[in-house]
Amino acid sequence: MLAVIREILDLKPRSRVEFWTDFKYYKNVTRLTTELGVSAHIATHRIPSGKFHRYSGWTLRDYFAHLDITIKDLIFGNIFGFLKFICGIIVSFCRLFRKKSRPDIIFLKGGYVCLPVGLVARLFKIPYIIHESDTVAGLANRLLMKKAKNVAFGMPFSDEVKKAHPNYVWTGIPVAPEFKAVSPSRAMSLKKAFSFNPDKPLVVITGGSQGSENLNETARLILPELLKFASVGLVAGRKHYENMIDLKDYENWDHASLESNFRMWEFNNTMDELMGAADVVVSRAGATTIAELAALKKAAILVPFEVLPGSHQLRNAERLAEAQAAIMVRDSTMVKNPSVLLDEIRHLVRSPRLRADLADRLHEEARSDAALRLAKLILGEE
Repeated sequence: MLAVIREILDLKPRSRVEFWTDFKYYKNVTRLTTELGVSAHIATHRIPSGKFHRYSGWTLRDYFAHLDITIKDLIFGNIFGFLKFICGIIVSFCRLFRKKSRPDIIFLKGGYVCLPVGLVARLFKIPYIIHESDTVAGLANRLLMKKAKNVAFGMPFSDEVKKAHPNYVWTGIPVAPEFKAVSPSRAMSLKKAFSFNPDKPLVVITGGSQGSENLNETARLILPELLKFASVGLVAGRKHYENMIDLKDYENWDHASLESNFRMWEFNNTMDELMGAADVVVSRAGATTIAELAALKKAAILVPFEVLPGSHQLRNAERLAEAQAAIMVRDSTMVKNPSVLLDEIRHLVRSPRLRADLADRLHEEARSDAALRLAKLILGEE
């Protein structure tokens, strides 16, 4: 979002921009706008809204087998989420009621926060543009698409999408400018900067900023074998790092020299450099992560989180696997048999030609001008 705002301000410096976000991300947004030097041009507002919890592919038996999740998320979580959604409607109505303060256009980046804003915008006939990052549109976007001025997609759209909305456009997914293709010499320099052996293949495993319990636990099980043929960097995530702290025993240093070729982080603030150093990246299949990997031109093994609503990560990974732009390992398969992931990593590490082919095809998905395209679409210049 901030990449798009920067492009808008470059094209039209006098634009008035308001960034509406939920309470959870408000502090992050205000910190980032300050760091990027655009806080003077952006008014940041909090807006309540609730997430509707559901799990793809669950049977009645699953709901009883996971009663703690069923009660906490699906019952109380959804009741609380609905009340927050109603609050979001009320706050959006109050902010958009006065004609003088109404925006000329609203940009909705998907997610539950956008739904109350979009519904009230529709009531007041304020035009809005939607951006959908995934192969499959989320619930909020599906509910808002019909009345949208334009629907921008982060990934190439299917025939199904073309039929659903006539005003579609493939813009790509905006990523930070730091995410760009890395030369072999630059990758070696980055390995050295992270204290890895520059002559040894590097495998980076990441479940995102919060982490992935299944990816972490699989990494724990296969790590001794992985280290026989590759260096390993594990981003355990803020949510799961403490549960993985015992793996720090593998991180052996001799003064400033890393002897074990293994490092683990709670979260790495320079993910563009860490993934840029990698020969193989193992990650979830979220749209933004895929866009970053595509921009970096990296060989990737995608492990989609299958129970997400709409199975959008699974669909993302399936489409790229069919296009031979990435390798997919299903989460359920990996959990039952961790050696499946180990075998895929080993095969990819030992196949430089396959890595290059995957990276080239994935890089074709990247649109380096995605933020500019979206900015022009919002300003009515495209």
